[in-house]
Amino acid sequence: MRSCKVVLAALAAALVANLTAVAPASAEIVINVDQGDTQPLPIAIPSFGGAPVAGQLSDVVTADLKRSGLFRPLDAGAFPPLGSDVNLQPQFDAWKAVSAQALLTGHVAADGDGHLRADFRLWDVYAGEQLLGMEFTSTPQNWRRVAHKIADAVYEKLTGEQGYFDTRVVFVAESGTRAKPVRRLEIMDQDGANPSYLTDGSYLVFTPRFSANSQEITYMALRPTGSTLYLLNIDTGRQEALGHFPGMVFAPRFSPDGRKVVFSAEKAGDTDVYVMDLASHAVARLTTDPAIDTSPSFSPDAGRVVFNSDRGGSPQLYVMNADGSNVNRISFGSGRYTTPVWSPDGKLIAFTKQEGGQFHIGVMRPDGSNERLLTSSYLDEGPTWAPNSRVILFSRDTGGPGAHLWTVDVSGRLLAPAPYALRASDPAWSSLLR
Repeated sequence: MRSCKVVLAALAAALVANLTAVAPASAEIVINVDQGDTQPLPIAIPSFGGAPVAGQLSDVVTADLKRSGLFRPLDAGAFPPLGSDVNLQPQFDAWKAVSAQALLTGHVAADGDGHLRADFRLWDVYAGEQLLGMEFTSTPQNWRRVAHKIADAVYEKLTGEQGYFDTRVVFVAESGTRAKPVRRLEIMDQDGANPSYLTDGSYLVFTPRFSANSQEITYMALRPTGSTLYLLNIDTGRQEALGHFPGMVFAPRFSPDGRKVVFSAEKAGDTDVYVMDLASHAVARLTTDPAIDTSPSFSPDAGRVVFNSDRGGSPQLYVMNADGSNVNRISFGSGRYTTPVWSPDGKLIAFTKQEGGQFHIGVMRPDGSNERLLTSSYLDEGPTWAPNSRVILFSRDTGGPGAHLWTVDVSGRLLAPAPYALRASDPAWSSLLR
């Protein structure tokens, strides 16, 4: 088994960002992310110069931007010569000739104390202006995080929205057979790098979820003796059981401030939504309907909770106040609605929908309006949001050997396998790392 402690220690190393002078932004380059037929922006990203890791760093930036679907990195084989001084203004006519609208240049150097310093510039080729100039300093083992931060900065400058590349994903890694499954918690960078197991596979795990600061994970463990909810500190590896319950407990999720966990518990055949204060372990019951109420998710302001319930005859989505009052049904389409999760910006709720022998990932507004189905397959389920509320990660099973991770953007146009080739389910996306 790969070592969790070594990988996570590297991820937790200090990363410091320093801003250099930024030139006035040009209005020439604008990516309208809300336009469904947006064409990817042609961007030239020559290999960064300097330290040996520089070329790999710019490759990661290129891969991040390309995978977003909003950028089209150009073929480096056609690039004109570029000077070694990142501060020099490029020959813009030469870059126009290769159809570049944006140009990203960079240089990576090692400081005397052993730290890496990555200096980069983003240029508007047709306006002939610098859009952005920044410098990141990091420990050498964190060079990939520097690359993700550069990609985030470029993404934000050219789209006006927060990036999502300097993040991690936790999920259930699946192996074994259907008769004897092995389910382990695994964590990785959002681009599939630095994968590491968090549990050893001696028990089954389900529905891992990050806290707001991305330092803790809550999940459900299933053993022959029953189910238990756990908190796991990623940095220290410390694990804590969230009390003992007589029946099944499942679907835990943190409150936005990380001080509470909302979950479902089955007692005497009745499944309801509960919330636990993590400091006192005091538990409050939020629903009392005799139906099955499960999959709760807080709104970003912590004022409401969305959940699914079959109290109307089939699983549908409901929203209630965080104290359990004022319950309202929000889904009224045909089919079965499950696994709702509020977007980080509060504007949408993603969900799984089963209808006509197909499964879909969909979104709707918190009042139930503007329902849109983004995907369709044999089995799509378990959506989780990128921190910028633009991309959804989910698991897809096409009826073959098992489920895999996929992504789709909120337009439904950009659908692709996630950069993890093995069987996986129950993903959760972290906030931007600090």
